[in-house]
Amino acid sequence: MKRRVESELLDELPADDSGAVHSRRDLRLVNVLMGNVRALASAAHSLFQERPPGGLVDLGAGDGTLMLRVARRLSRQWRNVKVELVDRQGIVSAETCRRFEALSWQAEPVELDVFDWLSRPSSRRIDLITANLFLHHFPNPTLARLMQLAAERTNCFLACEPRRCAAGLAASRALGLLGCNRVTRHDAVNSVRAGFRGRELSALWPRKRDWRLQEQAVGLFGHCFVAQRLPQRSDASDGWAL
Repeated sequence: MKRRVESELLDELPADDSGAVHSRRDLRLVNVLMGNVRALASAAHSLFQERPPGGLVDLGAGDGTLMLRVARRLSRQWRNVKVELVDRQGIVSAETCRRFEALSWQAEPVELDVFDWLSRPSSRRIDLITANLFLHHFPNPTLARLMQLAAERTNCFLACEPRRCAAGLAASRALGLLGCNRVTRHDAVNSVRAGFRGRELSALWPRKRDWRLQEQAVGLFGHCFVAQRLPQRSDASDGWAL
């Protein structure tokens, strides 16, 4: 199955559209089915075993609830973490921010296009940048540019995406049986067709010799990618666990 990127309805609807609101609820279920919260939390914990990251940025964060669930899994070991929730739609609620505070995390919603955020001048590197069900929205040339900008801003990059496979496509077409609406059903099929497999994301990452890159299938329908900056040029690989 060749990778094909097509527009998704949720990206085009106003944030307060009833179909968009329903679809964001559906996505919480999709993330459960894909095991993305567990995968992100496990990989992040493996990357930062000695100390938690001081700063974390989630690209395409949506309403922030996915990262909140990740924070709940990590909060016993990770305290006083600042997370920037970057999305072009400002839909992170005050209640979601309060729930981060209850975990001793500080959430800062940032209403900005991710390319604008990544392009902002900065003298510091972010410890960790994450993305969930976000990279598949971009064709390869645009995605390569995003990765180039991200590599300049962080020491670790972690993403969970749809795996492009027949099983994922069949599952996406069956989401209506779980009560998912028209927007979700349409977008799920397009997401799988635009998803990843093998080493496709690694091939787009810049300056590969300066990074430890790992990429693998996760669960029935997921695909995870990790880029970790090497302290010095090395072929060593410690691995990460999901």
